[in-house]
Amino acid sequence: MSENALVNLSKLLVVVTSLPDQETAKAIAHALVKNNLAACVQLMGGIASIYRWEGKICEEQEVLLSAKTTELKWLEISAFIQSAHPYDLPEILAFSPEQYEKQYGKWVESEVNSKT
Repeated sequence: MSENALVNLSKLLVVVTSLPDQETAKAIAHALVKNNLAACVQLMGGIASIYRWEGKICEEQEVLLSAKTTELKWLEISAFIQSAHPYDLPEILAFSPEQYEKQYGKWVESEVNSKT
C-alpha cells in the first residue's frame, strides 16, 4: 500500500504468503486468527515454487497461506508475518477484491476489530 494512497480502513484484503511446511503455516495461521489480525486463514499445500535466489534457480514444495483481513490491519499483519516467517525474504502480498459479498466483508471486519 502506498503511503500516499487513501486508506479505506474497512476495505477487505487478502494477504498471501508461502511457507516451507504445513506445521509452520498452521502455527502462523492460528496466531493470525488468535491475535485478530485475520478473520480466516486458508492453507493450500502442494504448491510448487520455482524461483531464482542468490543466482541459483530453486524449486521447492510450499504451503500457500491466504489470510482475510482489512486494510486497517495491513501494517500489523505484514509486520507479524515478517517477524514469524522463517524465510530471509518472505513473499507478503495483499490483494483487495473489487467485489465481495457484503455480509462476509462485515464479518471479516467485526472479527479483526473484536477485542477477544
